[in-house]
This record gives sequence, C-alpha cells and structure tokens, in this order.
Amino acid sequence: MQPFKQILKNYWGYDSFRPLQLEIIASVAEGLDTLAVLPTGGGKSICFQVPALQKDGICLVISPLIALMRDQVENLAQKNIPALLINSGMSFLEVKKNLKNAAYGNYKFLYVSPERLETNLFLEFLPLLPVNLIAVDEAHCVSQWGYDFRPPYLRIAALRQHLPGIPILALTASATKDVQADICEKLAFEKDHKRFQQSFERPNLSYSVFNIASKQNKLLEVCKKVNGSGIVYCKSRKRTKEIADLLNMHGFNADFYHAGLQPGIRTAKQESWKQNKTRIIVCTNAFGMGIDKSDVRTVVHYDVPDALENYYQEAGRAGRDQKKAYAVLLYNASETDDLSKQSAIRYPSANEVKKVYKALVNYLQLPANSGEGIYFDFDINDFVKKFGLDIYTANYSLKILEQEDVLSYNEQVFLPATLVFTADKDVIHAFENSHPALGNVIKGLLRSYEGIFDYPCPIFEKQLAKFIQAEEKSLVNDLKKLQQFRIVDYKPQKNKPQLFFLRNRVATEDFQINTANILKRKSAFDKRVDAMISYVNNTLVCRSKMIGNYFSDENIKACGVCDNCINQKNLVITAEEFKFITSAIFQAINDIPLSMKELQNKLTNIKKDKTWKVVNYLESEENIFISQEGMINRCDNHKQKKGTQIEI
Repeated sequence: MQPFKQILKNYWGYDSFRPLQLEIIASVAEGLDTLAVLPTGGGKSICFQVPALQKDGICLVISPLIALMRDQVENLAQKNIPALLINSGMSFLEVKKNLKNAAYGNYKFLYVSPERLETNLFLEFLPLLPVNLIAVDEAHCVSQWGYDFRPPYLRIAALRQHLPGIPILALTASATKDVQADICEKLAFEKDHKRFQQSFERPNLSYSVFNIASKQNKLLEVCKKVNGSGIVYCKSRKRTKEIADLLNMHGFNADFYHAGLQPGIRTAKQESWKQNKTRIIVCTNAFGMGIDKSDVRTVVHYDVPDALENYYQEAGRAGRDQKKAYAVLLYNASETDDLSKQSAIRYPSANEVKKVYKALVNYLQLPANSGEGIYFDFDINDFVKKFGLDIYTANYSLKILEQEDVLSYNEQVFLPATLVFTADKDVIHAFENSHPALGNVIKGLLRSYEGIFDYPCPIFEKQLAKFIQAEEKSLVNDLKKLQQFRIVDYKPQKNKPQLFFLRNRVATEDFQINTANILKRKSAFDKRVDAMISYVNNTLVCRSKMIGNYFSDENIKACGVCDNCINQKNLVITAEEFKFITSAIFQAINDIPLSMKELQNKLTNIKKDKTWKVVNYLESEENIFISQEGMINRCDNHKQKKGTQIEI
C-alpha cells in the first residue's frame, strides 16, 4: 500500500501536503465520517483523491456543478487516473456504459450530481459499484440554514442503506458552526466522526471596503493600479454589460457573463478569460464555481453581497497562487439599507406562496394529479404580467417551492434535443424511397445514435449537421419534417429557463407549505445579512479577523494588509490613554457583557477608534473575550498591561 505522500508526489508532484490535508486523509483512511472546511483554494479535492487512490475500488463524488465535474475528470485524466462522470447531457446508453465501467472497469472516481442518485438506473447499478469512499462536495448545500440549500442533498444519506460501512467525506469552503452541525446530522454521520477546519487566514490577500459616491471612478482606479487578471461581481445582468462596456471604453480588455447567455457563449467567454485573452470578466455570481485559475489579482464586488459566505468564496478566487492579490468591495449607505429590508422580500408569506403556486399551475394549464417529471419552458416575465404578480414575490416564492421540494427552477438549464424513431424499419425504408431529400438525415441518425429505435436519445444537432455535411438550420428543419410525417418523435434542445415538477400538482385547497421551516430560514438569512452589514460598516477591526471569527476561526491574527489594519497602524495611544481606556472598559463590562455598540454608548468621552484598538489588544492578551454573538466579556484573570507607548 503506497504511503499518502508518495501518492501525492507521484501524481501531483508535490513534496508535502497543505495544512490539515494529511489529517483529513488519515481520518478518511481510518473509515471515519469526516467534515472538512477548507477555504477557497485550500485543496479540497486532494483530500478525497489521495485516499481513494490508495484503496481498491472507486470513490463516488457527489457535486452539483457539471463544469467542476468535467474539469476534475479532465485533470485526473491528464495524470493518468481513470475517472468517469454522469451528467444530464448524456444519453441513456452513455450513462449505462459509464456505470458498467464504474462497476467492472479499473476506474477510481465516479462523479455524479445528487439528483442522479435517485434514478432507477443508478440504483440498479449501485450494489455492483465497489465504492471505497463517498465524497460530498459543496456540502453546505445539505444545510437548510446555509446560504445555498439544495433539497436533493438531503437525500444523500439514503446511500447509507445501500453502502453500509462506507465513510463519507463532506467538503465545503464556508460553513458556520451551526451549518457544520447540520451537515453532520443530515448526512447521518457516526458519533465518532471528525471535523477539521483550516484557518481562514489569507496573508497574501488584502481586503478593502470603500464607501464612495462614484463606483465607476474607483473601479477604473483599481483596474489601473493593479495589473493582471480580474473579476468584477455585479448583482444584475444588465449591469455586467454596462460595466464591461465602461472598462473597454477606458482601454481595459473586458467581457461580461451571466446565466441568461447561451451555454456555448458562456463557455467561450469563460475560456477566453481563463486563457488570459480577456483580462477582466464582469459577471453575476453565476460565474466562478469550479474554475481553477490561480493568477487572479483582483476581485471587485461592485455591489454588496447577501452574505459573508458568498463574499468570502468569491473574494477568495483572487491570489490562489499565494502571490499578492486584492479583494475590493464598493458600496454606499443606501445599499446596506436595502439589504436590511431583503428578508421581508425574500421570504413571502405562506399565503403569497400559495397564490403563486395556484397562478403557476394555471399558467402551465396543469391538471390536478399530473406534472411530475415534466419540464416546462418558463418565462417568468410573461408569467407575472399575465397574472398581475410582483416579480420579486413570484421569484422568491419559486425558490421556496424549490426548497420545499415541489419543483426545480433552473435559469441555466441546458436540455439537449431528444429523438426516437416511431415508425418501423419497413415504413422508414419506404419513406426514404419516396422522400430522398430526407434520406441523408435518417442515415445520419441511425449511424450516430445506438438505441434510437428503443427510447428517446439525446442528440446534438451541431455535431449531426457536421457529420452529414449540412447546415444546422437546414438539419433542424428536416428533423421537424420527419416529426410531421410521424417518422420520429423529435424534441428540440431547450436553452430557455425550465420548470421541472418534482411532484404532481395538488388541488389548491390541499396545498400546504411548512411555515416553520420558512421562518427558520428567514431567521438564518437575517443573521447572515447582519454579519455582512457589520463587515461593511466596521472601519476598525481587521477584515480577516471579522471573516475568521464569523466562521469560528478564533485564532486568526490581524492581517496587517487590509484597509482597517493599515488605518490602525497610523493610530498611536499613549500609556496614560491606554490605562484610562482599559479601566473604563473593565468598569463598563464589570456586571454584564456588552456589544461594541453598547460599550461605545457608555464611553461617550472616548473616540471610537481608540476604544476598538484597546479592545482588540485586550482580546489578543486574553484579558477579555468576545463571544460568537459579538458580546465583550471580562476574564477573571485579567492583568492590565503597562507601557510607555504602544503600537498594537
């Protein structure tokens, strides 16, 4: 059995592991359920790839991101490590072939989406798969109290019944203590499971927040001062193009990206940026997940994100090569005010959700007790216009219906065209003789797709057109003609937003929503928003410390390179001032812990920045401690420090 370090050296060329990787690998190798919280760029994939290579059998990797799955399978192939994936664009035969290879071939990894775990075909092959480890990527999606909850993740634990004794490794870049506990519970971790959390320190990454009147000017200034690859995150699709146009107008090579673009266009834009042909990509949060680009020098948030989890992941895409990089957030006061009001908008009442559901099934003309397993083209703008609904209420009601496992709403879905022959071979032969212009298309279909007589096969018009040497538009017209003649059943590809019903429609009077769950999610959202607003508004505490403390990384030190640290370096407190402020702080918190705001209200004769500086120092010296809720507590064994002049 090869040692872990030898596997790392042989396949990745590294002499040593990153912090905590070896401990996580050892835990998995012992057969223990393990949760690993490793920040963006922390090397999560190594933690399941190395132990899986040491053992016989195959590692089942569950991931929601097709792009990430493809990248990892390609990267493993380059290292001569055999890996497979199953995604929605594959035909039935391709899926079956990959499952057979996983069961009987010499493959080490099988990547699947959580939705695939419940298909009859996968469950048919599951007992045959020699699974040695289950790796759950983006594990925060398991938790209903996390920022990116996805119901299919809740059903991953059902694998336990089919694969008893196989350990689960759950991996995420950002999860609070509450979310970590929820992940372990929902994945049915054994009692002797282990948890590992890498430090959230990024010493090469400088965080800055700017409250400014002209974001455009500040963005141009940042792009001018910092050379190299960059990302600019915006909240609206319209703004991505506006900002990209602004950058191009000022001589920066920029492009825009959002979920509303055609899949091929999105891929081309992404590849151009990855290859540094495009310097700056201006995008919504649809961009970035699973993209392994280490030389990003700047990440600018043009709008305030909804949560520190999102912000940390997105900002963390800068400087993954460990070289100096910058994470810049631009905001104004109206944005934080708007963010504080989002809770009421994002969590409509049960009656509002019920109203949207009723309108939806009427819009789709869906009879009661039908709809399960069916995709529908869905134009939300047309929907709200026809039923007089508020666009935000409708959109967030759909999200609640997703979280309640009623339906799936995907703006980025790509469903390939499908086709099956409905006429028998004798009829087809006679048809070819009478319609020779369509004979080439029929022959191309029969030669390209095995099983096309038995069930609907995904077909790819572009590839087929190239194969028969025809224009794609002409091919599509011919396929429609074959459909009209009832020779085939042809369903064109879908690039429009899709609604997929997970359950049959129920009568409106019988439709129920779990109000308690909605209220809990709303409360969790409020906490995330409060933390984000606090991060933006705080001009005194080290930004790395704020992020680390939010994720319960209590040992993180002041970074010295964020905007707050740099500003604090210029602040000097004399020994007399220090003694006076320290005494005032201890007196204020003598009877009851206080929040920073409450403390400042009591110490009105002391400047806020000096109070913060002394609080930070006293905390670092363990004279006081600050709870996870932000309450300042007095330590019983405190010792007031003496000195002439301090630089904290």
